[in-house]
Amino acid sequence: MVKTIEDVLFPGIDVRLERVGFTADALEVSAAACGPAPRCPGCRARARRVHSSYERGLAERPLTGRQLQVGLRVRRFFCDRSSCKRKTFVEQVSGLSERYRRSSIGTKQWLHAVAVELGGRAGERLCRQLRLSAGRSKLLDLLEAPAGPERSPRVLGVDEFAFRKGCTYGTVLVDVEAGRVVDVLPDRTSETFADWLRAHPGVEIICRDRATAYTRAVKDAAPHALEIADRWHLLQNLSAAVEKTCHQHRACLRNRIEDEAPDPPQPPRMDLPLPGLPATQMVERTRHRYEDVHRLVDAGWTISAIARRLHLDRKTVRRFRDTDLDQLLASARDRRPAGVLEPFKPYLNTRFTETSGQVSGSRLFGEIRERGYQGSRQVVRKHLAALRAGTAEPVRADIPSPRKITSWIMRPRETLTESQEERLLEVRLACPDIARACDLARTFADLVRHQRGQLLLEWIRQAEQEAPKPMSGFAGFLRRDLDAVTAGLTLTWSSGVVEGHVNRIKTLKRAMYGRASFALLRTRILTQP
Repeated sequence: MVKTIEDVLFPGIDVRLERVGFTADALEVSAAACGPAPRCPGCRARARRVHSSYERGLAERPLTGRQLQVGLRVRRFFCDRSSCKRKTFVEQVSGLSERYRRSSIGTKQWLHAVAVELGGRAGERLCRQLRLSAGRSKLLDLLEAPAGPERSPRVLGVDEFAFRKGCTYGTVLVDVEAGRVVDVLPDRTSETFADWLRAHPGVEIICRDRATAYTRAVKDAAPHALEIADRWHLLQNLSAAVEKTCHQHRACLRNRIEDEAPDPPQPPRMDLPLPGLPATQMVERTRHRYEDVHRLVDAGWTISAIARRLHLDRKTVRRFRDTDLDQLLASARDRRPAGVLEPFKPYLNTRFTETSGQVSGSRLFGEIRERGYQGSRQVVRKHLAALRAGTAEPVRADIPSPRKITSWIMRPRETLTESQEERLLEVRLACPDIARACDLARTFADLVRHQRGQLLLEWIRQAEQEAPKPMSGFAGFLRRDLDAVTAGLTLTWSSGVVEGHVNRIKTLKRAMYGRASFALLRTRILTQP
């Protein structure tokens, strides 16, 4: 079937092509509307008389690499209904023109897609390449987030996301059954979420983490809704309690290794006095932050006020308030990565002691180079200078870190290797408290994985009576949120789909270099699949 030029330029649109002109950069087309008489936009009465006609310019989508300018002749009609306030009105060509707009509907759709994907400046650069006439202000003006639903979905998932991590946060609301975002809120306060719940009734189940702000909002605005604590967050909180227990009892592991270690057949590796932890940047920052937090706590400041003053997250402030300085310093020391020199430090310390500090760095570098060292000479010289100054860190015993022990405990037993099982058994024998925390953690993980919520209360009683302090504190948190946690360990609903959308939001933020306004970010979240 042979198509006319009208079918190519204006497919399915009621216009009559009158003239086509070419220039070096543009294609100019003259056309006239020829559809049936329209209805009055005020009273919806069908027009019968033509008042006049005039030509309006429309920017259409490019064709064959050239800009397409449409001179569209439209008619003005009389409205013959006496009760209507409009005396005349101009017809709009369906699929081509809109009131007050100097570009076609197709061009508007293109520009809107560019604005949603790229934003202002990047979208403007792409439009220049596509020969579309649009600046960044025009692109941003096209952004209109779709209207939110009038009613809340039956199963609502709620979680926070960071506009700027540690500073400002928003809230994403997800229809868990449909797996799509229904709305985005500009903050994570209980008042904002409660207002949304009041304006959108109908929620029956709410999947959330253990944030207290969302709990208060649900109890205030939707007390009839069933709250479900997310299982992944419960395991994460349990893991934090286990790791804190391992931190507190790290001395038990060190004492056991020292008791079982045989007497060395050679002189001690290093007889220099060690003043304590090395003055690394992380250790010093931890020490100063601890002092700042406790100074403000003693002055009566709240956690939120301290977080704003020190530019920290509230969780960080609470951790520095409730944790001993020695434990924080030990954690900061353990977080230092083991460098390429770590396996050779015992040899360097022994050689330094044997020569009373008179050995040169170049000679030591050559000796360990023969033994497999692949690092630089400068690292050896720095360690030698620390030995002479008495600030070198002692050679660490082969003690697994609290995080590694926690990973062995939290993983299913069948996924551990034989060596990991043996190391975990040594840790359990060295410290009864860690062994008790291990048993409780594995029991709770079994309750979560097999959804045995009916046994939760018995587990809480055991943890409160026999567990180390971090584990009993975790059990106390569960008791205060008992209904939601029991529902999370009984029903199939969870916040997994919500976490997926939070990760998608992070990707969108990176694509916009973190500089997008809330309006632009909300539009992209709600419009992009």
